[in-house]
Amino acid sequence: MRTIAIVGGGHAGLQLGIGLLQHKYGVTIVTDREPDAVRKGRIMSSQGMQHTALEYERKLGLNYWDGVAPTHHFIEFSSLGQGGKPDLVWRAERPNPGNSVCQRVKIPRWTEEFQRLGGDLRLSSATIADVDALAQSHDLVIIAAGKGEIGKLFQRDGKRSPFDKPQRALGLTYVFGMRPTEPHGVTFNVAPGVGEYLVMPALTTGGECHAMVYEGQIGGPMDCWSDVKTPAEHLARSKEILERFFPWESARCASIELTDENAMLSGRFAPTVRKPLISLPSGRSALGIADVVMVNDPLTGQGSNNASKFAWHYLHKILDRGDQPFDAAWMEEVFESFWCQQGCLTTEWSNRMLAPHTRHMHDVIVAAKDHPRLAQHFVDCFDHPPHFFPWLFDRQAAEVMFGEIFSAREAAGSLAQCA
Repeated sequence: MRTIAIVGGGHAGLQLGIGLLQHKYGVTIVTDREPDAVRKGRIMSSQGMQHTALEYERKLGLNYWDGVAPTHHFIEFSSLGQGGKPDLVWRAERPNPGNSVCQRVKIPRWTEEFQRLGGDLRLSSATIADVDALAQSHDLVIIAAGKGEIGKLFQRDGKRSPFDKPQRALGLTYVFGMRPTEPHGVTFNVAPGVGEYLVMPALTTGGECHAMVYEGQIGGPMDCWSDVKTPAEHLARSKEILERFFPWESARCASIELTDENAMLSGRFAPTVRKPLISLPSGRSALGIADVVMVNDPLTGQGSNNASKFAWHYLHKILDRGDQPFDAAWMEEVFESFWCQQGCLTTEWSNRMLAPHTRHMHDVIVAAKDHPRLAQHFVDCFDHPPHFFPWLFDRQAAEVMFGEIFSAREAAGSLAQCA
């Protein structure tokens, strides 16, 4: 029996570990957080999941919250205009709804399943020496924890990381009492030159709630979390931002309250791609996965989706390897194949959305208001971001796409109206 060690018991590590156990591999997961500590701890992300990533979970039997978690039936786009009102609003339905299940719910349940299947769960903070020992006792070591001593060993890939500083000041708030949309959906709101606000229904430890995601441009008025110290202050700041920049969303929040004292998070980080391998003191190598090697800004909501897609890709690469050695060349190929198939363009799209929109991108977003099928296509691409290329960033390609969706005359007309 081949043996795999995974350092990190988060989304990607557990999904991969459970998949390997189902195929009769011996799997060890090393994590420094007990399931109950995760359940009672601070929120970690908004984890808005798209159809493809959810399907990978379903194929492994990990879809415990289908029919329980509120589903996302649409994505709505709004942009702040004059007088505190949106000057652009459009919505597209989602034939394959997404959802958001709090990591504090998902991770403990998956950990239980990992152990039920016979996985070896080790509760400790892994050192470099520990990882090296795992590499000597297992056929393959995968690093799924990006923080701490081990994560720092993965070198930044400067050619694939255009930003060396954070691009947004991030805030996350889980609340009860928000007036829901009908049906449930995700609203994506933009205050040009200031930042973005996303909100979605979610399932947390206390039941159904809403996850409020704040993306403030660095140095701007939404970059305002550093002086917040208490849960009450965090909630108050969340409301202040809505009242000032997104009053149409503030109207839904008259009665909101935090779901619990740990239902808040703030911070900032630079979107980064890292080299996929580290060399250990023994000369052996370990392979990184998900956020360890490719972390996107939350603006485009791809973090948990990337974790699921990475885990699915790595699982099948391991299965396909059979009895052949998991050497460094194979590890490089595993990451590079993921990068070429989807990681590269997902990262490029996420990074471009952080920069000021080009006139062409603006034109496309405006045109979506009057062309529902274009809006639908735009929203569908969130499930597989490479489908945004090249049309979202190239005017000539967009005209071809418009011609395919509508008529060539309508395409030219819609673009001319926006120019």
